[in-house]
Amino acid sequence: MASAERDAGRVHYAWVIAVVTFLVLLATAGVRATPSVLIVPLEHEFGWSRAAISFAIAINIALFGIVGPFAASLMSRYGLRRIILLALALLSVAVACSSMMHSQWQLNLFWGVLVGSASGVTALVLAAIVVNRWFDERRGLVLGILTAANATGQLLFLPMLAHVITRHGWRSATLVVAIAAAVVFIIVLVWMKNDPSDVGLRPYGAGIALAQQSAPNLAHQPIRTLIWAARSREFWILAGSFFICGASTNGLVGTHLIPACMDHGIPEVTAAGLLAAMGIFDLFGTTASGWLTDRFNSRILLFWYYTLRGLSLLFLPIALSTTHVWLAGFAVFYGLDWIATVPPTVRLTANTFGKENVGVIYGWIGAAHQLGAAAAAFTAGTMRTYLGDYRDAFWLSGGLCLIAGALLISTRSKADSFDPRRQVVEASA
Repeated sequence: MASAERDAGRVHYAWVIAVVTFLVLLATAGVRATPSVLIVPLEHEFGWSRAAISFAIAINIALFGIVGPFAASLMSRYGLRRIILLALALLSVAVACSSMMHSQWQLNLFWGVLVGSASGVTALVLAAIVVNRWFDERRGLVLGILTAANATGQLLFLPMLAHVITRHGWRSATLVVAIAAAVVFIIVLVWMKNDPSDVGLRPYGAGIALAQQSAPNLAHQPIRTLIWAARSREFWILAGSFFICGASTNGLVGTHLIPACMDHGIPEVTAAGLLAAMGIFDLFGTTASGWLTDRFNSRILLFWYYTLRGLSLLFLPIALSTTHVWLAGFAVFYGLDWIATVPPTVRLTANTFGKENVGVIYGWIGAAHQLGAAAAAFTAGTMRTYLGDYRDAFWLSGGLCLIAGALLISTRSKADSFDPRRQVVEASA
């Protein structure tokens, strides 16, 4: 019975849901990557400073993270399909309206508040919910593939958007991503389902016996869940390291690598291609990370991921100042590690707090990731405005990654004696 659906020779609907989720994450990643190719065109057309534009991006990134746990709660209450459709509709409308903006407050509203909030609903917390709801087997592998959708979105969109901006202007680029979000809206409308029971199935690989709950189910109570999880030192270790993860990826490199390359005379299309190349290698790196997470200690994996990323960021200013060969080497090395931290972090979250609470608790950990990214996006832009380059920002982020690696390897596999079962009575009171 555990594998009856597979033995019957038909594809389990969980794989259809995985493909639809991949497309959702793909499109929203393309939307979220767009500001990195808008920075210089907006500077030239409106005279806005790098720090001012970075402030709007910081709002976007912060809301992208903060909305996550509340989105997880809404998905548990009202269903995946309905909430994703609302988010994609808002995303498409907000991006399309941004093509008509002419004031800085409109940049903050459209690309900061609206796009940040809508994309937060379809953040990586969605991948965590889908994997833990639809899969009992191959969770790490599927999560790795879904996480890689973020990089693949950059791969598909950034070079194309840079080319569109070069030939037709930045407004045309916003319309391209708005249409992409609308297309994915239709796909979700047709194929997305909320739960395996909606199609008469159990999760992929599930047996007849249901596992006992190891923790209270607080999926509908994001604030209470945060208070409950915050009692664990493991939560703060994961949230703190993920804060640094965000600061060193989409907050810094994802937002400012293209402008940094342009500062060194590298054309925007070439720089976008470099970031897209990182997406290619991250597709392999994050998928491999999911495979490794199913087989090896997640804390050791995270130690290596953060340490290697830190070393690559310390090297980046040198690569930017030398030949393009070294920069290409950075793209390969850094790309393999771009968001490989997600599968082992989700695994540690599920092991500590129970898979029924992964959506909301990982949502809060993801919020720390995005707050780190927002801080890095704004800080790096400000440092560029007042110091004239990004060198110190890259070095600071690299140093933080080394600290995160040291923190993870210096703690035990269970950072404290937190036992979620002991909290059932208190949490339910």
